[in-house]
Formats: sequence, C-alpha cells, structure tokens
Amino acid sequence: MLQILLERGDNACELCKSTSDLETYTVPDSPDTTANSHVLVCSTCLEGINDNSKLDYNHMRCLTNSMWSTTPVVQVLSFRLLNKCLPEPWAQDALDMLFLEDDVKHWAEAGLHEDDEPTLDVNGVALKAGDSVTIIKDLDVKGANFTAKRGTPVRNIGLSNNPLHIEGRVNGQRIVIIAAYTKKL
Repeated sequence: MLQILLERGDNACELCKSTSDLETYTVPDSPDTTANSHVLVCSTCLEGINDNSKLDYNHMRCLTNSMWSTTPVVQVLSFRLLNKCLPEPWAQDALDMLFLEDDVKHWAEAGLHEDDEPTLDVNGVALKAGDSVTIIKDLDVKGANFTAKRGTPVRNIGLSNNPLHIEGRVNGQRIVIIAAYTKKL
C-alpha cells in the first residue's frame, strides 16, 4: 500500500508536498480499507491531525491547495483539517469555495466531532463560523484602547477552541468576544 501512496502522492505529503518524514495515515470513517482510505502525510501534518494543540495554522495553509485534489480521501482530510483551522479567516474562505460530491461530503462530515460543546449566543442559539451577530452590551477591548459598542454588528465570525468565545472584526481589528454577549442576526 505504501508504494501506491508514494506513486499517487509523487513521493511527497499529499497535503503540503513535503518530501521528508512521510507516514501513512488512515482517514477514519472510510467506506473501504484500500489505499483509497489512506493518505501519505509528513510529520508536521500528522502532528496537527492527531493533536489540535499542535496544529500549525501557517503550515496548514497548504490545505488551500490540497482541497482541490482529485483524490477523494485527500479532499476529505483537507475538509476536516480546514474545519479544525476555522479560527483563521482563510480557512473559512477555503471551506466556502470547496465543493465535494455528495458521497465524499457525507464521508468528510462523518469525521467531524458533533459531540463538541456548541458555541451559544445570549439566547442559547448555536453559532457557526461565518454567522453574523450583534454585540448586546458595551465591551472594553483590552489592548486595543476602544469600546465595542452595544448594537455593533460583527459579520463572518470565527469559532475558537473555547466554546465560550468567538472571534470577529470590530473597528477594523480582529478581537475575541464572549459569545454570551452576542445575539445571532
């Protein structure tokens, strides 16, 4: 199987094209057990796949290229990793452009952790990356020397690793906002 992956990936990581420290990774929830359920990845990509705290967002920008692969398993892994990178605006932009066939999308979404705690606004409505919210109270922004005023709309929010926080642009600066101080539009 390794030989098939080396040929398919042109002797490089199928995500970032690195040629060093290559390993085989089995993508979970695969509909089969052939090479079509495995990806050849470098150690940096594998570290990010296995441990969210070691996910290198700059390195993962390679996903904006790998998501266009014609190999479904690479598309699936790219989709899942882009979802892990959602605090980054470029990841949301890439997901907005990504098209997956229905069966591939079903496989890709099967690996997302639905049991993670949702991010909720003041009314208990679940927030997703890309949603728009309104700030419901004046918030002093530490380190930025301004106050985010009540009623300020925040568009195209990002989710953080902490389900109590969201990220968004206010007054031209990207800030972290407590989700309970927002209301979904």
